[in-house]
Amino acid sequence: MRGRDRIGSPPLQFPWGLRTALLHTLPGRGIVVGVAIKLVVAAIRALAGTVPAFLSVIETVAGLAVAAGLVYFLFRLLVLAKRRLLWRVRRKLILSYIFVGFVPAILLAAFALLCGFLLFYNLSSYLVQSRLRAMSDQARFFAQTTALEIQRSGGQDAAAVIARRQAAIAAQFADASIAVVPAERDCRAAQAVTPPRPPASSAAPVTAGPWRHVTAPSVIPSWVSCSGFWGVLAYTHPRSDASDDTHLVVRGVVFPDVARPSYAVVVDLMVNDGVRQQLRRETGVELKTVAAVESEEARPMAGRADDDPSVWSPSTTGVLSSLPSLMEFRDWATGAPGTLTVTSGLNVSELYDRISAAEGRVGRNFGQGLLLVLFVIGALFLIIEFIALVAGLALAKSITGSVHQLFTGTERVRQGDFTHKIAIASDDQLGELSVSFNSMTASIEDLLRQAAEKKRLEEELRIAHEIQMSLLPQGPLHMPGLSVTALCVPAREVGGDYYDFLPLDDHRLGVLIADVSGKGTSAALYMAELKGLVLSLSEIHSSPRDLLVTANRIIAKHLDARSFITMTYAVIDLRARTMTYARAGHTPLIYVPGAGASNRTHARILAPDGLVLGLKIDSGEMFERLLQEESIPLRSGDLYLFFTDGISEAMNEQDDCFGESRLGQLVESHSHLPSDELRERVLREINAFVGDAPQHDDMTMILLKVDEVNEAVA
Repeated sequence: MRGRDRIGSPPLQFPWGLRTALLHTLPGRGIVVGVAIKLVVAAIRALAGTVPAFLSVIETVAGLAVAAGLVYFLFRLLVLAKRRLLWRVRRKLILSYIFVGFVPAILLAAFALLCGFLLFYNLSSYLVQSRLRAMSDQARFFAQTTALEIQRSGGQDAAAVIARRQAAIAAQFADASIAVVPAERDCRAAQAVTPPRPPASSAAPVTAGPWRHVTAPSVIPSWVSCSGFWGVLAYTHPRSDASDDTHLVVRGVVFPDVARPSYAVVVDLMVNDGVRQQLRRETGVELKTVAAVESEEARPMAGRADDDPSVWSPSTTGVLSSLPSLMEFRDWATGAPGTLTVTSGLNVSELYDRISAAEGRVGRNFGQGLLLVLFVIGALFLIIEFIALVAGLALAKSITGSVHQLFTGTERVRQGDFTHKIAIASDDQLGELSVSFNSMTASIEDLLRQAAEKKRLEEELRIAHEIQMSLLPQGPLHMPGLSVTALCVPAREVGGDYYDFLPLDDHRLGVLIADVSGKGTSAALYMAELKGLVLSLSEIHSSPRDLLVTANRIIAKHLDARSFITMTYAVIDLRARTMTYARAGHTPLIYVPGAGASNRTHARILAPDGLVLGLKIDSGEMFERLLQEESIPLRSGDLYLFFTDGISEAMNEQDDCFGESRLGQLVESHSHLPSDELRERVLREINAFVGDAPQHDDMTMILLKVDEVNEAVA
C-alpha cells in the first residue's frame, strides 16, 4: 500500500506490523524459530549441564537463521531509510555537493594535517632521541676520560679524581654523578660478553655527586662487557597517590683499557629541567613526561624514598603539545631492553626559528615570507570552500525550491485544482519553466471549460438526435399490397433529411421525402417545422401538387433567405392502382418496372419539373407554374426508390460521386430481393464505394415495392 501524507512529501511505504513481519515472512519465521530453538537448548543446558552434539549443531543453525533474518530486516530498513532520505531532490543535490566537493576538500585538508602531524611527530621524536644519544656519547666520553685519569694516577686518590671530574661535568650537567665501582673483567679474550664472575675485591665504590636519583651501583652487572655501556636508563620515584613517577637518566660505564680491569667508572647524567630547557632552546622541542611500558624483562630502577626529584612544568600548549613516541631503555640489573613512552611538545614557530636561524637573516626573512604565503593560501582555501559550500547550498535551495513548487503544482493539478499558480521567484530558465507551467494550467483550465461546454452541447445534440429520430416513422409500415422500408443516416448528430408515411385512408398512403438545405441544428428545426406543416396539409389536400404549392406559400414566409427545401410527395392509391407524385426540386425518383409488366425496360429516372420550396422570388407564381404532377399506374413487382442527394452524391477519397446511374443499375440488378435486403445491399455498396472518406451529407432513402395489388385491395 502506498500513499502520501501531504503534498510534497515522499511516497510512504507503510511498514509491516511486528506480528506480520515475524509470522508471515520467511526471514521473520526464521528469527522466531531460531530464537525458540536457542531458548530450548539454553533451558536443557541449564538443567542437564550439557547438551548432545546434535543439539549444538541445531543451535548453531538456529543462530545462523536468526542472524540471516536480522540482516534481511536491517537491509530493508536501510533501503526504506535511503528512499525516504534521498526522495527529495534538494537532499540529493546537497549530498552530491558534499560528497563531490566538500568531502574531498575535507579529506585533502585532513591529509595535509595528518602529513604535517606525522612530520612533526617524527621530527620531535628524532630530536629527543638525538639529544639523548648525544648525552649518551658525552656520558661515555666523561667516563673514558675519568678512567684514563685514574689509570694515569696509578689508581691512587680515585676519590679526588672523580670529585674534580664531577665538578667539571656539573658545570654543564647539573646533578651529574660519578662512581668508581670495583669490578673484574678478563678482557684478553675477544668475546663481547664475559661470563659472570664474583668480584675479586669487596671494596666499597667511590662516589662523587649527589646521587639523588638512585643509589650508586655497588657492582657492575655481568651483561656489561669490556667495551662498556652508554645509553638511557629509567628510574621511578613513588608519588603520594601510590603511583610511580618515571624519569630518565643517561649512564655511561667504561672499564680501564687493561687486560684485566678491576674497576669501572660509572657516569650518570640526569635528564632534568636544565637538559629539557637546553633541548627546547636548541630545537624548539620540549620533553614533558615519561611512562614505562611494563614488561617482565625490563623495569625501571626504583629510586630512594627520600629523593626529591625535580618537578616538570610543561609550558607548550596546542595541538602539538603532547606528541607521544616510543624509546628503548635498558634494565640495569638484567640488561633486558624495555620500552618507554616519551611525551614531547613541539612549538612550530620556535622550531622554524631554530631551523631558519642557520640560513642567516636573508634566508630567514625569505622563509618567513614563504610561510606567510602558505598560511594565506590555506586561509583562502578555507574561505573559498566555505563560500562554495554556502553557494552550493543556496543553489541547491534555488533549484529544488523551483522543483518543489512544480511538484506541488502538478499535485494540485492532479487533484483537479487548475487555479493554482506557481510563484515566479527567479528570472532564469526555472522562472521561465514556472511561467510555462502557469500558462499550461491556464490553458488546461480553458480546455476543460471548452470540453465541458462541448460535452454539454454533445449531450444536447444527442437529445436533439433522439427527438429528431422520434419524428421519423417508427418501425415498418404494414399496408396490404405494399412493402415499404426506409433508412435515414444523418451526417451529424442531427440533420435536415426527412421522410414520412402518411396513411390517408384504408387504401391511400402519402409518401414524403424532403431535404432541407444545409446540415445541423437549423436544418433539423426546419425539418420539424415541415413535418407539422405536411401533417396538417395532408388532411386538406389529396393532390400532391396542391399540397406542395400551399406548403411553399407558407414556408417561404418563415425560411431564412439562404435556406430552401427540396421535397417529393406521392400519393399511392391501391384501389385505383396509381401513384400520383410531384417533385419540388428534389432528386429524381428511380422506377424499376415489375417482372409482369408488358413493356419491361431498365430502371427509369423519373424527374418531373418543379422548383425548390422556400425561395422568396415572387408570391409563389413561378413555383406553381413550374411544378408538375404525374401519375403512374401500379403493377405487381414495381419498385420505386425515393432518395436524397446524400445517396447519389456520396463521395470517395478521389472526390468521385456514386451517381444516379450507378444507383439505378444497382437497384435494377437486385430488384428481386426483398425490400429490407435490398436496402442493406444498397447501403453496403455505397459504404464500399466511399471507403474511408467521411460522410459529407445526410443519407435518406425509401424503397417501395408493390405486391399483388389486386388481391390486396380485394
